[in-house]
Amino acid sequence: MVTYPEAELPARLAAQVADLEAQAWPGAGAGHDPALAPEVVLLLDEEGTVLASLALLRKTIRHGGRTYRAAGLSAVVTRESARGRGHGGRLVAAARAALAADPAVDLVLFSCDRPLVPFYEAAGFTRLPGTVLVGGTPEQPLATDAPGFAKEVLADFPGADTGADAFAGARIALYPGLVDRLW
Repeated sequence: MVTYPEAELPARLAAQVADLEAQAWPGAGAGHDPALAPEVVLLLDEEGTVLASLALLRKTIRHGGRTYRAAGLSAVVTRESARGRGHGGRLVAAARAALAADPAVDLVLFSCDRPLVPFYEAAGFTRLPGTVLVGGTPEQPLATDAPGFAKEVLADFPGADTGADAFAGARIALYPGLVDRLW
C-alpha cells in the first residue's frame, strides 16, 4: 500500500487510477478539488499494477455549534479483474486506520450506496441512521437524501470528543464544492 498527495501521484499510477475510475463511473471527471487536500491511497501488486484505489479528502466543518476537522473517503474502486479477493476491504481498513492515527482528524464522514454499507462496516465504519450529508455548495446543494439517491452515511470518530450521537439523524453541511460534490 502506498499513499501520495494527489498532485504528486506518479503519472504511471495516475493513469491507472483514472482508467479504474472511468470504468466504475463513466463520464465522471478525474481528480479532486485541491482545496480538499486530496491524498490517493493505492494497493499495488508486485508489478506495480493498481489493484484498488481511494482518495482521502479533508475539510473543516461546523456542526452543532462546533468545528470539526473532517475527512472522507472518495472514489473507492477495485480493478474488475481483482474483485472478490479482499483488496478493497484491506484498502478501506488501512485508510480508516491511517485516519484514526492522524491527530489532525476529528471525524470521518462519507456516503455510499446502501448495498455497500456492510462492506464499510466490516472495515470498522459506523452507519449513521437517518443522517444526511449536504454536499455541493450552499448555492448548489446536493444532499444524500435527494430524489433518486440511495445513499447511507458512515462515520468514524477517532479524534472527536463527541461520537455518533451528535451526528445520527442529523443534516450535516459538508459543502465540499462542485468538484467533489459528495465525498
